[in-house]
Amino acid sequence: MFDIGIEKFALLLVLAVIIFGPDQLPRVARQAGQTLRQLRRLAADATSDLKEGLGPEYADLDVADLSPRRFIQKHLIDDFDEPHQVERLGAGLHGGGRAPYDTEAT
Repeated sequence: MFDIGIEKFALLLVLAVIIFGPDQLPRVARQAGQTLRQLRRLAADATSDLKEGLGPEYADLDVADLSPRRFIQKHLIDDFDEPHQVERLGAGLHGGGRAPYDTEAT
């Protein structure tokens, strides 16, 4: 999830001790853990409410697929077999090629 090396983790630990002090650090860490658990529970509840509200037709819905990046990758880019087809799609999206209303070439 996080790409933190040992050096960065040690630096964060030293900063936390300097900012909060060694006597307050356990309390702050406990509160941070509780907040993280509450956020995860909230996200899980929202996901289950969404699936329940959509009904049994969407029981296999993966909420991560609703991300714009994954949606485009899944529904547009993965449908192409060859890399040059993706390049043509990109050229069409950025103004390259013919406009859809260009009737001269038809």
